[in-house]
Amino acid sequence: MTDIRIHRKHELGLAQARKVAWRWAEEVEKKFDMQCSVLEGQTSDTVQFTRSGVHGQLIVAADHFDLEAKLGFLLGAFRKVIEGEIEKELDTLLSRQNANAARTARKRTAATGANNNRRKK
Repeated sequence: MTDIRIHRKHELGLAQARKVAWRWAEEVEKKFDMQCSVLEGQTSDTVQFTRSGVHGQLIVAADHFDLEAKLGFLLGAFRKVIEGEIEKELDTLLSRQNANAARTARKRTAATGANNNRRKK
């Protein structure tokens, strides 16, 4: 069996990281015909995924993602391609979530600034 290990740090917190992980699970279910299940915990979640020739898990924590997958003999020949696709999907979802978080923070800052300006008048 061939192993894939991917680690990604983030600053989303557990609630937002869960959203990213659930979207990731939905994407791999559609694109790669995976079966995914989510085990929620207090400090982290585990997304288990499987299909013929591959199984693994994605650990979802407040500050990082850890993905481990085992590829069967036939899929092992495509390890680099599969790893690249997983990284691309995860990175795309993380960048989208980071952009959304930044947009929300800017709106809050703008709203707070506007409220403070009104109070000063």
